[in-house]
Amino acid sequence: MVIELKKLIEANPLFREKTQFPNLRTSRLRMLINQSLNWQHSLCSNPRQNPDIRTLFVDHSCKNSNDSFAQLTANNQLMGSVQRVDGFLPMGSVQTANSQLMGSVNGSFQPPPAPVHPPLSAWMSIPSTVNHPAASGGGIGFGSLTNPASSVRAPGDSDDFFRMRFSGVSDRVMLPGINPGQSSTTFNATEFPKTVARTLNQGSAPTSMDFHPVQHTLLLVGTNVGDISLWEVSSREKLVSRNFQVWDIGASSMMLKATLIKDPCVSVKRILWSPDGSLFGVAYSKHIMQLYTYLGGNEIRQHLEIDAHVGSINDLAFCNPTKQLSVITCGDDKAIKVWDASNGSKLYSFEGHDAPVHSVCPHNKENVHFVFSTSVDGKIRAWLYDNLGSRVDYDAPGRSCTTMVYSADGKRLFSCGTSKDGESHVVEWNENEGVIKRNYVGFQKHSVGVVQFDTTKNKFLAVGDDHAIKVWDMDNANLLTNIDAEGGLPASPCIRFNKEGSLLAVSANDNRVKILATMDGLRLMRTYESHSFISLRNASETVTKNGSTRNLDDVKPRLTEEVNTRIWKLTEISETAQLRSLRLSAMMKSDKISRLTYSNSGSAILALGSNAIHLLWRWPRGDHNSSIKATTKVTPQLVQPTSGILMTNDLTGAKPEYALPSFALSKNDSYVMSTSGGKISLFNMMTFKTMTTFMCPPPVATSLAFHPDDNNIIAVGMDDSTIHIYNARVDEVKNKLKGHSKRVTGLAFSHVLHTLVSLGADAQLIVWNSDKWERQKNCFLQIPAGRTPATMFETQLQYHKDQIHFLVIHETQLAVYETLKLECEKQWVVGESAAPISHAAFSCDSQLVYASFRDATVRVFNASNLQVQCQINPTAYLPPDFSSASYPLVVAAHPQEPNQFAVGLTDGAVVIVEPLESEDKWGVPPPVDNGLQSVFHTTSPVNASSLDQP
Repeated sequence: MVIELKKLIEANPLFREKTQFPNLRTSRLRMLINQSLNWQHSLCSNPRQNPDIRTLFVDHSCKNSNDSFAQLTANNQLMGSVQRVDGFLPMGSVQTANSQLMGSVNGSFQPPPAPVHPPLSAWMSIPSTVNHPAASGGGIGFGSLTNPASSVRAPGDSDDFFRMRFSGVSDRVMLPGINPGQSSTTFNATEFPKTVARTLNQGSAPTSMDFHPVQHTLLLVGTNVGDISLWEVSSREKLVSRNFQVWDIGASSMMLKATLIKDPCVSVKRILWSPDGSLFGVAYSKHIMQLYTYLGGNEIRQHLEIDAHVGSINDLAFCNPTKQLSVITCGDDKAIKVWDASNGSKLYSFEGHDAPVHSVCPHNKENVHFVFSTSVDGKIRAWLYDNLGSRVDYDAPGRSCTTMVYSADGKRLFSCGTSKDGESHVVEWNENEGVIKRNYVGFQKHSVGVVQFDTTKNKFLAVGDDHAIKVWDMDNANLLTNIDAEGGLPASPCIRFNKEGSLLAVSANDNRVKILATMDGLRLMRTYESHSFISLRNASETVTKNGSTRNLDDVKPRLTEEVNTRIWKLTEISETAQLRSLRLSAMMKSDKISRLTYSNSGSAILALGSNAIHLLWRWPRGDHNSSIKATTKVTPQLVQPTSGILMTNDLTGAKPEYALPSFALSKNDSYVMSTSGGKISLFNMMTFKTMTTFMCPPPVATSLAFHPDDNNIIAVGMDDSTIHIYNARVDEVKNKLKGHSKRVTGLAFSHVLHTLVSLGADAQLIVWNSDKWERQKNCFLQIPAGRTPATMFETQLQYHKDQIHFLVIHETQLAVYETLKLECEKQWVVGESAAPISHAAFSCDSQLVYASFRDATVRVFNASNLQVQCQINPTAYLPPDFSSASYPLVVAAHPQEPNQFAVGLTDGAVVIVEPLESEDKWGVPPPVDNGLQSVFHTTSPVNASSLDQP
């Protein structure tokens, strides 16, 4: 039998090897036999398909030996009994048939196998080099080799790629050793972008986004009204903005013209950079695909406009099956088309879907180029660049509208989709085994719309679902974490990573885009801030695409003017017309506002007066406040319960002149824990009722903080220098932490690092482990020489959004420390003759620091370098008759609006402050000088000119 098979292969010229046949390995021989039988079957069973090749086959194989022909006929009959897909035989079935044929020769004849599903891989290894006439539908099926000769390899080559299998059997799931109730992966916050670093006001709802592949802070955004924008996310600068328009309406089809006349509304379905970033493409919801050339900075040019499909173009992708860059599009007309990116000529048209095509995923393995396509009816097909139809037709998990994506290294394949019933699926495919390797769990039951997903660092999967970003480790099926991006996300947000995975763009409500960053991402943005695209354009020459040079003065005669207009100057606000403000006051008189905070929802403000009474203002829903957020446009209502009982702290044993009032709000805004020098009280924010009181002095509680993982655990700083870890559930102090020499005035938890940082009147910082309550590190603030801070001054702490750095507020300075090393990374020191700092707070995105001074000045600092970028003088936000003794004692930042803050005054009022809508931000960050020191000084608190230089 082996001899006859040898003759059969030797007789076939398409399978002759240059090496001698006896030297072939057994596995190599088996592969050649399988390929030969499969090729012979496909030709003999379809004599009309290519009669010339069939004649060649018969002449060189079938006529050589009656025995060989008899064996071939038997093999063909056996293969005919195996189930075919679309009239063609799967590769796996051919191999099974060959094994049975071998068994029938050597002994007993094995029964035929059960029907198998077609694999999605055998065709990938066989690149087509034969020119074929254009055809649609009914092409070569799985296992049918387009050019079998191209698959022959020399002895010693790896067989792994030829063993690839990929099945559409969605119920064959491999989840070895995974407990659905637990996650074996610890989330590392430094690897995944969680910190909201920037918020961009796009103007219309984002529908597609993409970061530049080289300049990692450039972001393209397409919207639901057809607008496209190019953002430099570091500076929040919109470099380019274009509305939808047809470039050449005369060259457009009559169908497109009629469609636009009937309904001119157009949205962006996909916006995408080319692999090198020199081009980007935009797919629109009506017929049109446009390509732009990107020349750098804010320079783009129209490159190509293609009337590509009838109806919506749902996706586009760049590919390079030859040496020429191409663009793939798919649309509602059920077609996939490949275009030459240089001249717009159509290269291929893939047809075979029965429903609109939702997405395309081009890829290549071992220089074999292919395309996955998915349709809205849950079908997935695969194509080679040969116009011979799809190689497979199978169902996506849950028959969902699916997107397929490879990991960055091209080694792992994932799909994500949502069914008509709102059931979402994210899976990883095991191509070698032909099964779903992992089915990721953690979706809500009914997703709103088709969820979007992306991958990063060959490690994480991220999906926009249920008003959050859901994150999985690629190697674990269980949900790793949920990120709400400080709230305000739509039900199914659009998400996109930059190439490094250090930045994540996510669409938000109110036509915004939030940029989340890792620590590397924050450093990246600071780097791009210091080397803006304007400075790059100062070079005398630039290289054009064809390699020639030209003088930038010829291209940009406005360069000098643009640079001059961008010379930095401190923004100083002295008049009420230069900002928006709203003054809140209460019926009862309060000497001063001792504590101030926004609710976590951003819809209310809570203040604690020096008389131990809490004041709560809530913003109502209205025409000017549909989102129910704190705003200067609408006056809030002072909440007064029908019982007439106010939230008033217990003052038993208190000494008001010695007290440091403190409070902490629970995450759900339902409870507030507070003290004004007496017992600690726990209030219900809905009813104003006192739930309980505890820890009667002495010692007196001077600072409070809820444990981030358990609201029943409370850290209480005392005036005897200790920190009590109190368990409210059992009404017991579980631990006493000792290390300070004076009263504890500031406490802050990091839920990422599992640490508690404390700050005392002794100017000492201590880091504690919040699991075992062990002391880890300590250091002392760098107090300027000759300064003797007031004993009663309350130093404060606040964590940065990255939960790694924290802000220290002292009357002499602002400083940013890194937790683990406990090193001061940035510091701003008040001049000797200047007014002391009264309070300060990070903005919600931690990009700004709002600081109030005892001369009533408020300054806005750039948090990245602690440089002043805006100064608000008291005449801008205080009434004309304000007393010189009136100044902000506390500052609070809005939890969702980075440019809104509130101050609590010594006269008992609260003032909400926002920039003008036309400005939308507090000044412009000063330029970064790489030679600057880390310590910045100012000598005059009011004169802005003294703040121009550090």
